[in-house]
Amino acid sequence: SRDFELVDRVEAVVLGSAQDGGLPHIGCRKAHCEAARANPSLRRRSPCVALLDEAAQQAYCLDAGPDFHEQLADLPDWGERGRPVNGIFITHAHIGHYTGLMHLGREALGAREVPVYCSKRMAGFLTNNGPWSQLVKLNNIAINIIDPGKTIELNDRLSIRPLAVEHRAEYTDTLAFVAQGPKHSMLYLPDIDRWDGLEPSIETLVTSVDIALLDGTFYSDDELPNRNLAEIPHPRVTKSMDRLQRVVDAGSSRVVFIHLNHSNMLLDEDGKLLADLRKRGFDITFDGMAFEL
Repeated sequence: SRDFELVDRVEAVVLGSAQDGGLPHIGCRKAHCEAARANPSLRRRSPCVALLDEAAQQAYCLDAGPDFHEQLADLPDWGERGRPVNGIFITHAHIGHYTGLMHLGREALGAREVPVYCSKRMAGFLTNNGPWSQLVKLNNIAINIIDPGKTIELNDRLSIRPLAVEHRAEYTDTLAFVAQGPKHSMLYLPDIDRWDGLEPSIETLVTSVDIALLDGTFYSDDELPNRNLAEIPHPRVTKSMDRLQRVVDAGSSRVVFIHLNHSNMLLDEDGKLLADLRKRGFDITFDGMAFEL
């Protein structure tokens, strides 16, 4: 947890930097996961970023995965009873991004109309499928449908703009979010199939913000032996760096990779690949990392 009492600014705080299954990953006995089991400081939670405005005493979360109950405990106690945050923005319906809503239900918090911001298709998924539909029926959550490209003003210092991105659409479409604070802007884009075809281009998007938290699920194909790569079409970090090197070298935007799979070679104990990545001007997120907005 962090001490927020003396922080009179808007911050984005990474509450979870791993891919949906976290680290250690269920059923995995390989080095990264065994190390995280032995050393709690190496553990990483499912993806979530909190937007915190100390002056307004408001907190918003981008995504709510299975670790959401633990992540909420790391936030300042600004919420009213039954509403621990002022709103939750959901990217899509993969387990690491929305299933934490279950902690708002009658079996746990019994929340009162926590605003959930999502696409029309995501709203339909939550409304028409149990057990999520019970959250709607019992007014544990209040769904707010948002449209790509339309800015939501959260207060006079903080706004959010959703963007449509292409990612496996078994159940819903997928959004990314641009958060704008009084000083800086941040892109949160934890999941996408490929950079090609994104409008505006990823180069344009990254250039338009100060901080870009980008899909860093897999470092390279080398960590995925015996897998059908067509089933997991995330852009590899190696290729993302090559594509964005000129943007990063220009110095106006910071690129930090999030949503790291438990197999990601950037987590290797020797740290060589991570050191090389940092020499190129990139970085990876860790739980508790903060950025001023």
